[in-house]
Amino acid sequence: MLIPEPAPVGTNKKRTFITPSLVVKTWDSISGYYNDLREREIKDAADLRLWLSDRSELESMIQEDLAWRYIHMSCDTSNKEYSDAFNFFVSEIEPNIAPFTNALNEKLLNCPNLNELNDSRMEIMLRNIRKQVEIFREENIPLFAELQQKEQHFATIAGAMTIEVDGKEVTLQQAANYLKNNNRQKREAIYKKIVARRLADREALDHLFDELISLRHQIALNAGFNNFRDFMFAALGRFDYTPEDCFNFHKAIADEIVPLTNQIMEHRKKTLGYDELKPWDIDVDVSGNPALKPFNGSDDMIDKTIKCFSDIHPFLGNCIETLRNLKHIDLESRIGKAPGGFNYPLYETGVPFIFMNSTNSLRDLVTIVHEGGHAVHSILTKDLDYVEFRSTPSEVAELASMSMELLSMEHWDFFFNNPEELKSAKIQHIEKMIESIPWIAAIDKFQHWIYTNPKHTAADRKKAWHEINTEFSGNVVNWEGQEEAFDFTWQKQLHLYQVPFYYIEYGMAQLGAIAIWRNYQSNQKETLEAYFNALKLGYTAPIGAIYKAAGISFDFSLPYIKELSGFLKKNS
Repeated sequence: MLIPEPAPVGTNKKRTFITPSLVVKTWDSISGYYNDLREREIKDAADLRLWLSDRSELESMIQEDLAWRYIHMSCDTSNKEYSDAFNFFVSEIEPNIAPFTNALNEKLLNCPNLNELNDSRMEIMLRNIRKQVEIFREENIPLFAELQQKEQHFATIAGAMTIEVDGKEVTLQQAANYLKNNNRQKREAIYKKIVARRLADREALDHLFDELISLRHQIALNAGFNNFRDFMFAALGRFDYTPEDCFNFHKAIADEIVPLTNQIMEHRKKTLGYDELKPWDIDVDVSGNPALKPFNGSDDMIDKTIKCFSDIHPFLGNCIETLRNLKHIDLESRIGKAPGGFNYPLYETGVPFIFMNSTNSLRDLVTIVHEGGHAVHSILTKDLDYVEFRSTPSEVAELASMSMELLSMEHWDFFFNNPEELKSAKIQHIEKMIESIPWIAAIDKFQHWIYTNPKHTAADRKKAWHEINTEFSGNVVNWEGQEEAFDFTWQKQLHLYQVPFYYIEYGMAQLGAIAIWRNYQSNQKETLEAYFNALKLGYTAPIGAIYKAAGISFDFSLPYIKELSGFLKKNS
């Protein structure tokens, strides 16, 4: 399979089943299409292929409609019109769609012409559909609607968090830039302001989390599972690994990566000349230079990202250029904007939307290339036959994005003209990447505890997180006087609130990305071609086969992590 040539992208697929001008305003505006699919007679394989294509067209349109509601609400959490539009969809549209989705799944699985398709790619899709039918329960429909609305309340709480710095009101994302200031007293003061603002909402966030846990546990019980962890392994289609594999991953990270983070922190403490390293000391440049500023504003960020991506391959730059032309991008941090960053696939348009909270920092450079990797993945899969083929599992989606962080790093001279700044940027990113892996393990281990102990109290949860965070945070940073901050760091992780159990995938994909980066250092052309080939598969092959196509292994065992840890030591 050849590396894709640059080509125009971004035109909507032509609708052949649903009305071209259709907009989702009420359930009645789309119910006829679902009834058509449910009642339509399928006589042969050709009819089945058309039925699958029509269903995919409808589901792509529905998905994109919901996507835009979510995007608009995230861009301005204070806008009631946006939140009302999103809540209307999840409370009035999705509950009506859910039983039809199950009925259509059953119709497909029971279709006598299914074996006539002769398409090996269908097996991945069918195993997922079989699992969805298995766990579907009518009584969970209203619970999912309620859950989605509550999950979005986290963005409202977090989006309203601001502090005052130098007489200006700034978001916590903007305030974090001050933690790179060379003045230690200033860093400490800002850090304590950030912590105080987060802790001001700790009870509200604890209460919200209790509500989410209760709803999620009930959904699991209704579906015949003992706990929400086991339900989510089924719902996420985790056919390729088990909870036991996750536990082994946690242990391997504690054994191999945490000591590496300790070495990084010890070097930081020694270089800074401090007797002890405090939480406000971990982001400042140890060289004493000002914080790196890879761009100046969102326009400059996009320009430089396009140049960087084009230098890797013209197709990549073309992808980001397309997002800019379609205005599928919102980058800068502002008050009222939801925290975090994401790439939201748009299955009808074929070109996703990138959302982030940039403050012109190195971390923002990493975020834009990360989300850019997701965007490239979306565009490479946009022409696959069915929406299920384009909906890749997180373990693959994050491989695309995390690999792009490291592949692009070899081309960061577009962001840094000064060789010393470029060198510093690379070292800082590699160190932050290493430090992030134990955090990933901690969040995942915490989730296993949360959902297998659903009756726990907020006090129990605080104690459990303290123990887990202690295991993975190393022994160099001194948290004395900041014990409360240490025990509530989990509350800043939006995945816990909005996308439960979506986190260990980052760790698995990070290992894969490190392996791809290692290959790229030896043979750029071959590695890039393998990367493209893997991404083009979408979800038409098992995870292991997709990783193999990328020239790496889907492996998170102790020996493999030890091997990659050795590579990182040589490159950090």
